[in-house]
Amino acid sequence: MSEPIRNKMPATSLQTADFAYDLPQELIAQHPAEPRDSSRLLVVRRASGALEHRRFRDIIEYLNPGDVLVVNESKVIPARLYGEVEGRPDAGIELLLLRQREQDLWETLVKPGKRAREGMELSFGEGKLRGRVEKICDEGNRLVRFDYDRTKYANVYEILHEIGQMPLPPYITEHLRDKDRYQTVYAKVEGSAAAPTAGLHFTPELLEKIKEKGIAVAPVMLHVGLGTFRPVKVEKLTDHIMHTEFFSVPQTSADLINARRAAGGRIVCVGTTSCRTLETAADEAGVIRAMSGDTGIFIYPGYKFRATDALITNFHLPESTLLMLVSAFYDREKMLDVYKTAVREKYRFFSFGDAMLIE
Repeated sequence: MSEPIRNKMPATSLQTADFAYDLPQELIAQHPAEPRDSSRLLVVRRASGALEHRRFRDIIEYLNPGDVLVVNESKVIPARLYGEVEGRPDAGIELLLLRQREQDLWETLVKPGKRAREGMELSFGEGKLRGRVEKICDEGNRLVRFDYDRTKYANVYEILHEIGQMPLPPYITEHLRDKDRYQTVYAKVEGSAAAPTAGLHFTPELLEKIKEKGIAVAPVMLHVGLGTFRPVKVEKLTDHIMHTEFFSVPQTSADLINARRAAGGRIVCVGTTSCRTLETAADEAGVIRAMSGDTGIFIYPGYKFRATDALITNFHLPESTLLMLVSAFYDREKMLDVYKTAVREKYRFFSFGDAMLIE
């Protein structure tokens, strides 16, 4: 595979600490809104700085005929496995599958890491799935090659759906009764270790109304890995390197997006993953190219957006690359003021939280 695509980082004196804010623990959403489109929506009008407080189902009022919604159709897999070191039932181990390197070779996060030495044999689901640690990667991740009964299972995914658990973020401590609530209604391509959560607010009925109004829906794909959510551990932004994630823009979506924009429609990205995908695939003139590969694009204030006219997103963790991206799309100080308003108005934060439209 070719080298991953990364942006040419704009010069900046910003520090990671410049994206800190205070968040009361009780505002971290522990469960999704029911129904999906009943979550709250904070509308940010960049031109005037005005804020509007609505419900997500009202999003249709802010979309115009001729616009195109760009959605990430990646699907979360039950990527968390609990097992043991082969032959040592007292040596429990936890694996989080991050990324498929080959058919049965995965990059994983292992706990406790000290137990997962190269060559070690692992067992999951009472032997339904076996793994061998082949390599210790950067930052302690492990490459694990899996083996299983291929007369019973076509691939690892089939076993994961039997014995795996959904990889909910650590700040969600309540049990999720319905695993589908951590999937978008349009998720199709398995491979994500976390949900593209801005899309969780859409229902099939709302999407149908949006299409009936003359707004197109263009699917792209970015398999969400931990790179999107990893904390920034460096003080200076330009020292941070994003972990790469696999993305794909089909020709049909590229053609649709380009045609709509050329005709005066807006590109409305659903989530930071859709935004990063389009910004990776856009040329200097903002034309979207059909392509696939690895992207390590890191967007922070100073970045010049090529292909995103409006952004639907959730409320992100302090000092996260996601908060840096939305700050680049609007303005850092103004965005932090928006977050202060959201805290004051008791919006729900993070994966199962409320939404924001920045237009």
